[in-house]
Amino acid sequence: MRSDVHARVASGRSGSAFGAAAGSPSLDPFAETSLALGHRPKMDGPAGDDGCREIDCVRQRLSGKIIADAELRATSLGIGADRVLIASGALDEETYLRALGEACGVPFEPLEGIPRAQCPLDDDRLGEAAGLGLLPLQADGGIAYVVAPRGTAARKILAMIEEAPAIAARFRFTSSACFNRFVMRGAGARLAANATDKLKQKWPALSAASPYRLADISTLTPILLSIATAVYFVPSMTAHAVEVLLAAVFIAWLALRLTGACVRRPRAALEREERNDALPVYTIICALYQEASSVNGLLSAIERLDYPREKLDVILAVEQDDRDTRAAIAACKSRLPVTVIPVPPMGPRTKPKALNVALPFARGAFTVVFDAEDRPEPDQLRRAMQAFRAGGEDLACVQARLCIDNTADSLIARYFTAEYAGQFDVFLPGLTAMHLPLPLGGSSNHFYTAVLRKIGAWDAYNVTEDADLGMRLVRFGYRADMIDSTTYV
Repeated sequence: MRSDVHARVASGRSGSAFGAAAGSPSLDPFAETSLALGHRPKMDGPAGDDGCREIDCVRQRLSGKIIADAELRATSLGIGADRVLIASGALDEETYLRALGEACGVPFEPLEGIPRAQCPLDDDRLGEAAGLGLLPLQADGGIAYVVAPRGTAARKILAMIEEAPAIAARFRFTSSACFNRFVMRGAGARLAANATDKLKQKWPALSAASPYRLADISTLTPILLSIATAVYFVPSMTAHAVEVLLAAVFIAWLALRLTGACVRRPRAALEREERNDALPVYTIICALYQEASSVNGLLSAIERLDYPREKLDVILAVEQDDRDTRAAIAACKSRLPVTVIPVPPMGPRTKPKALNVALPFARGAFTVVFDAEDRPEPDQLRRAMQAFRAGGEDLACVQARLCIDNTADSLIARYFTAEYAGQFDVFLPGLTAMHLPLPLGGSSNHFYTAVLRKIGAWDAYNVTEDADLGMRLVRFGYRADMIDSTTYV
């Protein structure tokens, strides 16, 4: 990935969640520690020349071949060998962190029974901490930093302790699961409230939940009275006027669709594929509700993606009271580390609200949304990366094609297939060729994570949340594009 993308993620489109405002000469200690550990949501770089000493603590527990393979893959991916061992299932995260802690004098903190008041962050910043894996706790009159290591963070902590052994007392290790449970326990209500109402509160005019204000009523009243008067006194003329207006709207929409079908978007030249060590962490969010029967198929489809599994951040947002789906996830023998986020059962119980609850936990530089029945083509994430690399500073989202895959089932299914083909293979590419806003489809939308957060994410009250998001991107000066990859639904 080109270096300017690295800068975009690290500056205007990202930045440390705990840093001071832009241009500030210094960061608070939490932010400095975050940056030192490499917790910014950016591309992973090469592993460096320090070797894989982060797994010295478990060398005696695993075979020499497993260790050698992990070191080789870690070097090729530019991550810590601990991430490789955990992602492969050679050992679980807590077992590794306890061993690492014993080796360097850092205790493991399960965060069970820790009072919320012991964390000095307010609920909003605690939610931000979820994506960073770094949490300050008041301990022994000072601040201890609880870390869920990612990337090469374990190696960096070892280097810091080697250079200044006393710093070990300031750290605690914890697993991602323990970390997420603490965040949900301490700030779950706030995360749910933000997921529901943050857009409405920040930009009321952009949310479908915005109530009618007195000014709106005063504006609409004369219009409604005029229409009622016209209907009463000149009903025939009013009916003709309505017919002409509706016909004009229909013809305009038809003309747009025909134009979009006739305009051809030039096919982008495929650039070289990015080396694995230059690929960023990629977050996949799936909102599930009563989808127990789809869990195995969904996770199998994600496993087939041609992307290093160590750099996949898979988040399943499941309604808190949907026990069947959560049980199906727990029983699934997936090779992928999966994060399950329980969505608090407060209204509106919509897909966009569930996605908003999950978004603070995303740690990838890019985020894609899939539905339970989706089967994306294996190269889709890499094609999205190619599009972002070539798309310019204003490209914030790319949409993959959606295709119905049960065409032979019935006549209705054939109609749906034809409609999807017209929408995603013809019309939407035409809109992008004309540089018009793109009404996104229901899934397979790939975003810069920082931009998604910046524009308010999804509207919890809008049942066409993706189409709405496509329009909002344009309002904020961004654009969306199509990629030549298909998701079968």
